[in-house]
Amino acid sequence: MGKMHFKINFFKLLIITMALSLNSCVSTKEMKVEVYETSANGNSLLEITDFSKDSNPITITLNPEEKFQTITGFGGAFTESSAYLVNKLSVANRKKIMDAYFGVDGANYSLTRTHINSCDFSLKHYAYAMVDGDKNLEHFSIEEDKNNNLIPMILQAKAISKEGFKIIASPWTSPPWMKDNKNWVGGKLLPEYYDTWALYFSKYIDAYKKEGIDIWGVTVENEPHGNGNNWESMLFSPQEMTNFVQNHLGPTLEEKGKSNIKILGYDQNRAGIKEWVNEMYKDEASSKYYSGTAIHWYESTYEVFPEDLQYAHNKAPNKYLIQTEACVDSEVPHWQDDAWYWKKEATDWGWDWASEKDKYLHPKYAPVNRYTVDIIGCLNNWVDGWVDWNMVLDTKGGPNWFKNWCVAPVIVNPETDEIYFTPLFYVMSHFSKFMRPGAIKIGCTIDHKELVATAVKNPDNSIAVVVFNPTDKIQNLEIKLTNQTKHISINAKALQTVVIKP
Repeated sequence: MGKMHFKINFFKLLIITMALSLNSCVSTKEMKVEVYETSANGNSLLEITDFSKDSNPITITLNPEEKFQTITGFGGAFTESSAYLVNKLSVANRKKIMDAYFGVDGANYSLTRTHINSCDFSLKHYAYAMVDGDKNLEHFSIEEDKNNNLIPMILQAKAISKEGFKIIASPWTSPPWMKDNKNWVGGKLLPEYYDTWALYFSKYIDAYKKEGIDIWGVTVENEPHGNGNNWESMLFSPQEMTNFVQNHLGPTLEEKGKSNIKILGYDQNRAGIKEWVNEMYKDEASSKYYSGTAIHWYESTYEVFPEDLQYAHNKAPNKYLIQTEACVDSEVPHWQDDAWYWKKEATDWGWDWASEKDKYLHPKYAPVNRYTVDIIGCLNNWVDGWVDWNMVLDTKGGPNWFKNWCVAPVIVNPETDEIYFTPLFYVMSHFSKFMRPGAIKIGCTIDHKELVATAVKNPDNSIAVVVFNPTDKIQNLEIKLTNQTKHISINAKALQTVVIKP
């Protein structure tokens, strides 16, 4: 018995030794990374190679096996105002801006938006068919978009972009003669013009294609709740929009050989999304022609509304969920003043105009924080695309025919031919440049209450991790990926993209 007991213990010891030896063979190794940082201390998408050391870092854990949505893209909007301003600059500065947005060495935008007919960021009201009662749209023409430099701006971007970009087109209103109030602002589309308005979309897509521009998708209506009767708008209820898509827009595009065009419903603030997706995706017939849902961020300066985003995804898990518009509104841009974009001084429309019960959603905020936290929060809650509003505005926050001043990532002074790339441009670049179309959102957790992070695995198998440190001190990080680790640090009030090479 003694010898047998000795033999058993010997084999146990041998197994333990072999296990320990095996573990040492698969011990963690340091991953290869590139780290780019934008920070309040002056870094603007700067590659960082020197890091502070700490024995108690914040851990970011990545899990590529945990897969979520496929990324459609990131970008901004082509508007008449932006096109007008870019065209007023010197050829050199015009190219500088367009290279910065669409070049491989720049933000490399992959998802964009533009307006059908005029919007508030136009210089005047206009539509492509202004002959009253022209049901067959025999007088349809996009000549206005050629003359106002909108089409030339898109074509210049297209010539620069090596991988190309998708375009979502959105109407703010139909021509007034199709509406019950015969006005550019407010009112509803008359049922007798439902088929005409559906044909309008088809003719627009054909006309742009003839100019060398492919439209990837459309939203049915920008802000169907309205905008307080301030600028171009047209009202739909969830039922009215779904009826229009199901029985008019969808069948018309299908009949005209445009089944590939993505139709996105809703296109307004996230807090109201539930009643819309309930109607859009009520059954197979109602959801047939919808490719997804479009959303905006203006309901709050800080709240992402994760529950609403999760609800929308679960209602239609195989359809797109795209943020189509966001901007710092109700503000005149601060010129050559990076510090302002990092300070909690900005206000939005809700600061003055929200109802008392909703005032808490609209405190003062730092523009960089708002952009960064929102994009990360969206990615962590199934949103697959995020589109900024105007790409370029002037020092007054326009031009805007309604004087609805806003901020854009690039501000210009056409009188002096000067350009200012605000910190918001670099925030957008942290996502658009390193998170490419077709990337898969993967599992990403961070063990800290104030820092936030997200991650995707790109088609080239690189992993892009974006982490934001809003605190006033340097934070040390440990990134864990399977059997690899990397210790880095992030500056106070800083945004980083960490690219992990395959």
